[in-house]
Amino acid sequence: MPAEQPAAPPSRDPAAFAVFYQQQFDTVLGFVTRRTDSVHLAADLTADIFLTALEQADSYDPRRGVPVAWLYGIARNVLAAHFRGNARERNAVARIAGQRMLDDQDVSAIEGRIDAARAARALADRHAALSEPLRAVLDLVAVDGLAVQEAAKALGISATTARVRLHRARKALQKAAPQNVQPVTTLLEVVS
Repeated sequence: MPAEQPAAPPSRDPAAFAVFYQQQFDTVLGFVTRRTDSVHLAADLTADIFLTALEQADSYDPRRGVPVAWLYGIARNVLAAHFRGNARERNAVARIAGQRMLDDQDVSAIEGRIDAARAARALADRHAALSEPLRAVLDLVAVDGLAVQEAAKALGISATTARVRLHRARKALQKAAPQNVQPVTTLLEVVS
């Protein structure tokens, strides 16, 4: 006795679709389980396939093939969409792997570093604008850590001249400094 050909998917009759579902369930589940190794994923995808079939039952055309072929077409599309979405998710995860999200403390620290770098660049610009004699004394005292008398000896000038030049350099830097920049003020205090 030949096997009974499954009925076409009914489009408006829920009871008839339930019969169609029971007839095709093992076939669809077998199709899905051959393509995935997760029991839960197989169950979810099988449910998605039948939901799509129910939504698209009006589009079934018996001239294009038997109902199982139509159902396999839906199954292939559902699985392809799932795996495309999975691939996009894996790619996104791979792109952010090793990166972490910034919390408020991280943002504040980065902002502080940016502000400090900006202040340092501004100070470097003001430093470069000093005349060579003022810059030489300032560098020896502030950068190299010499005492004013040692800087004077290194430059071959009197200690008084060195103190006057250092005072003028500090005044020039303070005068050109923005009023609200803390890192520059701290650096100027070190020079004092």
